Amino acid sequence: MDKFKFNNHLKQLPSKQERLKLFGSVSPGPKTKPVNKCDMKDLQNVQKDFLFKLDQVGIDRVKHPVTVISKTHPNEQTTIANFTFTSAIKQTSKGTNMSRFMEQLNNYHKKGFIADFTTLKTFTKELASRLKQEDATISVGFPWFFERRGPQSNLPGLNHADIEMTTTYHKTNGFSISASLTASITTLCPCSKEISEYSAHNQRGHVTMDVQFMEHYDEGEMDWKLELLEAAESNASARLHPVLKRPDEKMVTEQAYENPRFVEDVVRLVAADLYEMDFIRAFKVTCRNEESIHMHDAIASLSFDKLKEVGS
Repeated sequence: MDKFKFNNHLKQLPSKQERLKLFGSVSPGPKTKPVNKCDMKDLQNVQKDFLFKLDQVGIDRVKHPVTVISKTHPNEQTTIANFTFTSAIKQTSKGTNMSRFMEQLNNYHKKGFIADFTTLKTFTKELASRLKQEDATISVGFPWFFERRGPQSNLPGLNHADIEMTTTYHKTNGFSISASLTASITTLCPCSKEISEYSAHNQRGHVTMDVQFMEHYDEGEMDWKLELLEAAESNASARLHPVLKRPDEKMVTEQAYENPRFVEDVVRLVAADLYEMDFIRAFKVTCRNEESIHMHDAIASLSFDKLKEVGS
């Protein structure tokens, strides 16, 4: 059947306008309110006594592309980040101007948004000024990819860790910066190794490090992502690899057997490494193991603040 005959056999639908009316669309009604911004009421900027100060108000779950710089391959990568933007609101202010958060993000996107603390510091200070508030906070989370080679074959592949960076600017107190990195590891059960005649069960673990940085931290001196990743992986039973040939698998499984770890062991060992990093002020370490022979996960965590220890 040629195209002409085929089209003649199709049902003839009502026009687009008629279809929209069929499903409830109506003609626009009379317009009486202002259309120019200068003539519109700005309810968010109303000044009265609104009972309480708000700790945070803003927008969340904003997806946007960013560029991540790393001192390991790939040195520059584009990824999708989740943003949260907030500021405090005085008791005398009704609300904030939500559109200004996105306007600020779009301005930075035009220049190329680099997900580092230098950019986030500038961003929050400018955002506070734009919002006419004393403070502003930005949090950005994204997957960070890094190359990992098989220990024997040297074949490359990409692993990833989950990153979250948070920067707060306050007109009086200045900046505070913190970050979180979650890395996946292999752990082998010490108890299983001790009591079993053959082998031992292992599991995939997830180490999360929430850290607060010292004021003197300089991103140009070291890549904090690599430092935290090494703290998690070097204290595990073994590292995870995207590509493993048989000689690689032999090395990794033997290494895991030689380095059994409980979740309690992991958090203490990782904490020791973070304790020795002079650019970290405080930290919380959490390890979650997806148990291979149990129906539950095993978890452990600890928190430590170096400044409190010095003060005591």
